[in-house]
Amino acid sequence: MRALITGINGFVGGHLAEHLLQQGGWEIWGISRSSAVALPQLQGKVTMLQADLTDADSTAQAIITAWPNVIFHLAGQPFVPESFRDPAATLATNTLGALHIFLTLIAQRIATRVVVIGTNEEYGQIRPEDLPLREDAPLRPTSPYGVSKVAQSMLALQYHLSHQIDIVRVRPFTHIGPRQNERFVTAAFARQIARIERGLQTPVMQVGNLSACRDFSDVRDIVRAYALLAQHGEAGEVYNVGSGQAVMIRDMLDMLLAESTAMIEIQTNPSLMRPIDIPLVSCNAEKIRTRTGWAPSFTIQQTLSDILAYWRQVERSA
Repeated sequence: MRALITGINGFVGGHLAEHLLQQGGWEIWGISRSSAVALPQLQGKVTMLQADLTDADSTAQAIITAWPNVIFHLAGQPFVPESFRDPAATLATNTLGALHIFLTLIAQRIATRVVVIGTNEEYGQIRPEDLPLREDAPLRPTSPYGVSKVAQSMLALQYHLSHQIDIVRVRPFTHIGPRQNERFVTAAFARQIARIERGLQTPVMQVGNLSACRDFSDVRDIVRAYALLAQHGEAGEVYNVGSGQAVMIRDMLDMLLAESTAMIEIQTNPSLMRPIDIPLVSCNAEKIRTRTGWAPSFTIQQTLSDILAYWRQVERSA
């Protein structure tokens, strides 16, 4: 089975490639703006294609070259604050990439399954009666990023209905793990702790809103869900993926701090606050559980320990 992973050099793309290789039976191809694979452990195991998905011809050439059985479409602009700084680029990146994939499949008559990765940010403004969020909950996006992903999802649904493209849509909730960019909350916490422990930063940690409660999952559980949906998901359907348990960000920070002997002062940084922040988010993942048998396997504590271990290694090697 040949898989083409867009955004293979990203946080989730690398973990997905590792999972598929470990699972066996997969030939992995990747699309990136770079011609080289980022993770050393993937070198020699992945066929890389250089392409810009916002360019139709570049996208078409890559897909025709790979001619995959499954496309995992992960590439995009994933950072909510960045979407407020540059909404136009976020909308273009996150919609045009998917559109160019769909148009190539139609023009070349390539029969492949496409797993389109969305986000829980599509739900946006959540009301108490909506929780835990099911796939039929109203979509009220509160950021340009959320809007871009709603548009991507609706394009996917439209091309499934109009041209019978074999598409499965996914709405993963917040996922974290080793190798995530330090712009994201748990990676930001862990990196600061690691730097403070080595004397590279004053013992003061900059934080944003700690009162929000999020549905956190380990990225290694999330990519396992993607692989299962590629094999067993129903075409045209959308599936939530999440733990079903909301955890306060303050509690995540406390668990990380408990693993360090450093004395660290916490300071709120207004620049780290979002223009709008939803206080409570939790996922109903019954649909994917029923369809595939998927369930999370990592505990939050194990995930946080692995994240901190990763950043300690990064700072030791710097």
